[in-house]
Amino acid sequence: MRGITKLSEKNNFVLSIRDSDVVVAALRQALAGASPEERLGLERAVALVESTAGANESRLHARWVRSRLAAVGFTGDLGSVAAVKALRQAEPKLSLLAAVQLQKEAVAHPE
Repeated sequence: MRGITKLSEKNNFVLSIRDSDVVVAALRQALAGASPEERLGLERAVALVESTAGANESRLHARWVRSRLAAVGFTGDLGSVAAVKALRQAEPKLSLLAAVQLQKEAVAHPE
């Protein structure tokens, strides 16, 4: 998933952008012309991308929240007020409502 875009105080929705189908297609094309030495690694890469491509939006949001919290050095309780504050620090245009919704998704999908 790329970033979450178009966030503002007036917009409390989250848009997920998936491009895993493009990545899988590129990997399969590379696999078709791969040498025997490259095949094993490319087959593993295809399997990994396909396994994550099936994740629902809530799981994608949870991963995104964790990555944004890690970017600001947050290591505390994901369900805390401090986590919401850190998420909004990482993404200043994120509304409080959107941050809380994203936090709930992250708590619901532990990794």
